[in-house]
Amino acid sequence: MSYSTYFTEVETIALPRIKESVNNNRMTPRELFTRSHKELVKEGERWMKETATSCTVVGALIITIMFAAAFTVPGGNNGETGFPIFWHKNLFMAFIVSDAISLFSSTTSVLMFLGILTSRYAEHDFLKSLPTKMIIGLSTLFISIANMMVAFSSALFIMIHEQSWIVIPMIFLASVPVTLFIGMQFPLLVEMFISTYGRGIFDRKVKSRA
Repeated sequence: MSYSTYFTEVETIALPRIKESVNNNRMTPRELFTRSHKELVKEGERWMKETATSCTVVGALIITIMFAAAFTVPGGNNGETGFPIFWHKNLFMAFIVSDAISLFSSTTSVLMFLGILTSRYAEHDFLKSLPTKMIIGLSTLFISIANMMVAFSSALFIMIHEQSWIVIPMIFLASVPVTLFIGMQFPLLVEMFISTYGRGIFDRKVKSRA
């Protein structure tokens, strides 16, 4: 849970007169909190920007690949009708659907990360706005990577389905990037979701004592 969330939690149970009281330096609790955590906001801004920049590059690459794959379908097109040669195969439909989902989800991911990069990074943005964009961005990026691997596996199976000794190991290897991404990013997603949308710190303590 971020320090802003802690302050908000305390603020909800504090008496109204305490919220407006001032210390010896004539500063309210909010002003004192903002000044004392100025460096923390800068660190959070730097981490968000670096993460969003890296993920934007990955998302943009996936968009480029999936957009090109939609028009260079496996097997090519029929010279007379213009329809894909493997149009009648179920795996071809799996390829098209997964390609489209990957394209749309990666586009959504890039837009979310661009929203993070162009944010004002005000103190209150770290409560809901920025974590929500990061959660959506990472989630859609995961969906995009997973469907990209499904599209690759489907295309590979369509092209060389008779050579199962090659296809099966390649499909297995295609699951490795997805597994690695889950292992690295899923704990962060869970932590951010609980911190942003979970019960407050005081609700948790009351629940645990009950």
